[in-house]
Amino acid sequence: MMNATLKFVSWNVNGLRACVKKGFLDYFQTVDADFFCLQETKLQAGQIMLELGDQYEQYWNYAEKKGYSGTAIFTKHKPFSVWYGLEENTESEGRTITLEYDSFYLVNVYTPNARRDLSRLDLRLQWEERFLNYLTQLNDKKTVIVCGDLNVAHQEIDIKNAKSNIGNSGFTYEERACMTRLQKSGFIDTFRYLYPDRIDAYTWWSYMNKVRERNIGWRIDYFLTSTTLASKIADSRIDTTIMGSDHCPILLEMKDLLA
Repeated sequence: MMNATLKFVSWNVNGLRACVKKGFLDYFQTVDADFFCLQETKLQAGQIMLELGDQYEQYWNYAEKKGYSGTAIFTKHKPFSVWYGLEENTESEGRTITLEYDSFYLVNVYTPNARRDLSRLDLRLQWEERFLNYLTQLNDKKTVIVCGDLNVAHQEIDIKNAKSNIGNSGFTYEERACMTRLQKSGFIDTFRYLYPDRIDAYTWWSYMNKVRERNIGWRIDYFLTSTTLASKIADSRIDTTIMGSDHCPILLEMKDLLA
């Protein structure tokens, strides 16, 4: 039986092996999440052995390409089913994992980057179409919680230097429109739902000198939920003090999820 309040964590670790050397396990144990979702694990099966304790189930989706992409979910709650992809139960770049429970689906995603020169923008927009279709189909069956690095700053409030970044990868009109469309299709950006006007709230910073120190960031990591779950959102926050990656962890607490 699950707890009355469930804690979800999502973190793009930008290479799990490197992140483990920078305190990942200390944070993992301290935060004590029910569900801990990773993106950009950048490893293959057998390249790491995490001792997380008997209470956690581990689910991994590795990219075929070595040292690239990849997702994982560690959970205290064994799911009914696990799905590793969108239309098919496979994903060559290891970008999604879906766990099914009695009253909800949990979808962990690492959205493709359009690249600095926008050479993958068309591929990105095709992905967005497929992902939207996938989520809306799930949402027709039961409620959905989506988390991960969605690689887009949705509104100008979600990026430090909005004007100078318009049209750049992660802040193109096309990518932002996809996020708008997703939300209009029945999903809530939980952070903005609770904190619509909070500024300087970011989840990713460039590795350039002192950029994170000066908080010149982007909010590109999200927890989205079905709109019908709005009343169950207890908190949605950003753990900016946690280092170890160019992203920081984000947390979601849901109450009475099984009610």
